[in-house]
Amino acid sequence: MNETTRPLPMLIVGAGPVGLALAIELGQRGVRCQVIERNDRVGYAPRAKTTNVRTREHMRRWGIADQLRDASPLGVQYPSNVVFCTRLAGHELARFENAMYCAPGRNPLYSEHAQWIPQYTVEEVMRAHAQSLPGVDIRFNCELRGLTQDGEGVLARLHDKASGEDSTMRVAYLVGADGARSTVRELIGARMDGRYGLSRNYNIVFRAPGLAQAHPHGPAIMYWQINDDMPSLIGPMDRGDTWFFMPTQVPKGVRLADLDAPALIRRATGIDLPYEVLSTDEWVASRLIANTYRDRRVFLAGDACHLHPPFGGYGMNMGVADGVDLGWKLAAMLQGWGGAALLDSYEAERRPVHEWVMAEAEANHAILGNQLAAAGLEDAGEAGNAVRSEIGQRIGMSKMREFMTLGVVLGYRYEDSPVIVPDGTSAPPADFINYVPSSRPGGLAPHAWRHDGSSLYDHFGQGFTLVASSGSRDDDLAAASAAAGACGLPLAVLRPEEGGIASLYPTRYTLVRPDQHVAWRGNDWPADGQALLRRISGRSA
Repeated sequence: MNETTRPLPMLIVGAGPVGLALAIELGQRGVRCQVIERNDRVGYAPRAKTTNVRTREHMRRWGIADQLRDASPLGVQYPSNVVFCTRLAGHELARFENAMYCAPGRNPLYSEHAQWIPQYTVEEVMRAHAQSLPGVDIRFNCELRGLTQDGEGVLARLHDKASGEDSTMRVAYLVGADGARSTVRELIGARMDGRYGLSRNYNIVFRAPGLAQAHPHGPAIMYWQINDDMPSLIGPMDRGDTWFFMPTQVPKGVRLADLDAPALIRRATGIDLPYEVLSTDEWVASRLIANTYRDRRVFLAGDACHLHPPFGGYGMNMGVADGVDLGWKLAAMLQGWGGAALLDSYEAERRPVHEWVMAEAEANHAILGNQLAAAGLEDAGEAGNAVRSEIGQRIGMSKMREFMTLGVVLGYRYEDSPVIVPDGTSAPPADFINYVPSSRPGGLAPHAWRHDGSSLYDHFGQGFTLVASSGSRDDDLAAASAAAGACGLPLAVLRPEEGGIASLYPTRYTLVRPDQHVAWRGNDWPADGQALLRRISGRSA
């Protein structure tokens, strides 16, 4: 067994979007890290297809939002409509236009629109960027076999699947971003609590030249086929007439291998075409969350610590946000300006967000095509029209919370974090649809477009940013900069002059974290500014 004796700051287990987000956060801050992945990450499996507004904002901050836009297989102008119909060859029941907020163009609430794009393409863009960073190394076909830790670091046992060689690696911290069957979770003794087996699901990826032209409903990213016969989801996924198909009602005990997938697609759509199956995948939807996200120097992120049904497009995006949260905090620790409470804040901040989003995803999962079907839905004439109208209204009311959810995507807040300083104001009620920007501590810093066409976020520093109003005082700003220097905390000062920004940031000073969440705000810089900075960087409570 070979042993790597040179210490490394970070080992990330898993090279999916979660591990890559963490690696990018570290790499862009000059922190070296090793990423290992037991697979080679190639395949047709659709997995996530929505890269939401918030994840795209992180990509803008990383400098790769344009690369992802250019990689879009359908083109960013492709309408992100969701159509409910009896079948592709049948009647339309309802539609949601610009679902997930994918339409290009400037919106005052966010700096980047969402994007409908296969997860494997997202991974390719993220991986290329991660590998371009000097301190990031990605090693495929390598798996974690064991770990031990002490007060100074973690000793990981690795196995190279190609060569059969074993080795050990000494690191300061280890993060398990290794998915639902997490080895890291098992090694630290964490358990998943909740409900397993909400439903059994099938993904079928297939090629069907001419299918887009063979139905009357126009372009959309997803078609929900509502009928008593074969309720299902279907939609375009990639170039080359590549589609996905997900039946939502399959007899219990039937295995995917036993199904005639082309026959199912013909039956569900009512369209007889040659269907070439490219891949099939079977999975179970559950609502599970780990009882702990951490054991000393080892952390869990993404599906390794939370699982929920994929309705609402939250899964991959929540995992990326985990990587962002952990990334800047671990970098702060390794660079010497972060304290123990900063790492404690990871679970304190992310767990309530996970629980809220899991509840939303489960509510969406509770209303699938088989729950929306009704007798007479496909009948001709006035009787059928009446049933379809009634079901269409029900869809409009019940499924809006799945496709128009900016309140969830941007409205989550870190209410009880040890590194957020509350200002005494009450939190507004949770709203899954409506997002109302607020500079209240814990929330996402409000977005705005500047008069030069840039996003306000483009001017935030890589560390903390002090957003100062036009009424700010030079001596306060000098004191803030001096306190940051004394604490070794990276701080940029920003004094925007646009009136619209002033209305979004009503206090004289607003302190924004590296992840663009508000850490503190006030009308006066505190007399002991160092105490404030020590608290938000986790070095004192």
